[in-house]
Amino acid sequence: MVELRRSTRISSKKEPSVSESVESTNVKAKTESKVTKPSAKKEVNNETATAKLSELQVGDEIPDLTLLNQDDEPVSLKEVASKNKLVVFFAYPKASTPGCTRQACGFRDNYDDLKEHAAVFGLSADAPKSQKNFQTKQSLPYDLLSDPKREFIGALGAKKTAVSGVIRSHWIFKNGKLEIKRVQVSPETSVEEGKKEVLELAKSL
Repeated sequence: MVELRRSTRISSKKEPSVSESVESTNVKAKTESKVTKPSAKKEVNNETATAKLSELQVGDEIPDLTLLNQDDEPVSLKEVASKNKLVVFFAYPKASTPGCTRQACGFRDNYDDLKEHAAVFGLSADAPKSQKNFQTKQSLPYDLLSDPKREFIGALGAKKTAVSGVIRSHWIFKNGKLEIKRVQVSPETSVEEGKKEVLELAKSL
């Protein structure tokens, strides 16, 4: 009988040992563990609050909303109002445009007088990154709040249209309640009147 011979190529193949299989599995696991998932973009959810929110009138309390500032940090409006007897918010249509720059720089130039009595915040629908660029370029000493869905802007009555736009305005809250409401003002009027109103309100505290 002719004896069948195994192919040299086949017979030379070596089955992996148990230890080699385990080592291979461990290497694969270590490699997979190094793969990191992209970090989720920071977002704030104000749906519950905005569902019941209508336009604020003088005497109304500041809404329970949270917005991101230029550093992607959440800022609670209620918390801000609880820590400051006076809070000024000024809204501008778009960061780094001429009129908005005049308005923001006006509040910057008067900030030393304002900060003695009030917290100051810029506000627009711009993304935090745009706000950061604006703040850095103009050396703005206060936070700029990002309100892309125009939730707070809408509550303040400063939506330009139902779908887009922001009306240049400013507001002052005293002890957590809306005291001054100035919608549709020029950059210079916003700064001049805003400062004057803060100083007047400070006398009554």
